[in-house]
Amino acid sequence: MKLSGKAKLAGVMGWPVAHSRSPLLHGHWLEHYGIDGAYVPLAVAPEHFAQALRALSLVGFAGVNVTLPHKETALAAVDEATATASRIGAVNTVTVRADGSLLGDNTDAYGFVENLRQSVPDWRPEAGPALLIGAGGTARAVAVALLEAGLPEVTLVNRTTSRAEALALEIGGPVKVGLWVDRARLLGQAALLVNTSSLGLVGGPALDLDLAALVPEAVVADVVYTPLETPLLREARGRGNAVADGLGMLLHQARPGFAKWFGVAPEVSEHLRALLIADIEAKA
Repeated sequence: MKLSGKAKLAGVMGWPVAHSRSPLLHGHWLEHYGIDGAYVPLAVAPEHFAQALRALSLVGFAGVNVTLPHKETALAAVDEATATASRIGAVNTVTVRADGSLLGDNTDAYGFVENLRQSVPDWRPEAGPALLIGAGGTARAVAVALLEAGLPEVTLVNRTTSRAEALALEIGGPVKVGLWVDRARLLGQAALLVNTSSLGLVGGPALDLDLAALVPEAVVADVVYTPLETPLLREARGRGNAVADGLGMLLHQARPGFAKWFGVAPEVSEHLRALLIADIEAKA
């Protein structure tokens, strides 16, 4: 990593932020492309977040990623937000423009779709509807991503149906709600199944879902990446369904911010995946 008095600066704001893998990810790209720059973790308490964000231009930062618990607060704090960020209701990428104003974007949607396209090159949004498990912030980002990509319909299924109904109303468009008890049956109508919940995460409960009704051509994706191959993906792969793991979404969502801040469009390589996998395993 090169670092001079003219270095470009970026980072990630969160509370806490020590767990973030963004410094490792962006640090790899900085070194790989020989860029004079640095990407640093910024632990910012919620009560200081808006003030810290406004100070970015004063200390020469090109921008930051925003992680929990600041994503929704960032939407209100930036000077302008992209249509995608506004629809998702959260910002995860902030760019400091030449005049010092702040542009907020949400690249989680981009990351999800790009991961699908890289993991399953034959996937096409027009192939058919999607069934999403979960109704939180990630479900919102994934649903918006799929609708903007041209998917004909999204069905949300959540253990608390009222949360799915509220999310469907907020997103708008061709978004339906299914009952949790009907989740296995609804698979028969899906060309894409996405687990956007934390079910299947290491140390937590598994996703209870019988895949028998899922057609062989359907694609299965999971936003969970610890473990890298969740029980859902393992079962789907065993049935012959194409799959996309959650690590790819993490990697691809970082690309737009890096390109804006450092002037290079980075690639998600197998070496980078291996680097992140090694870090995940070392901290397991």
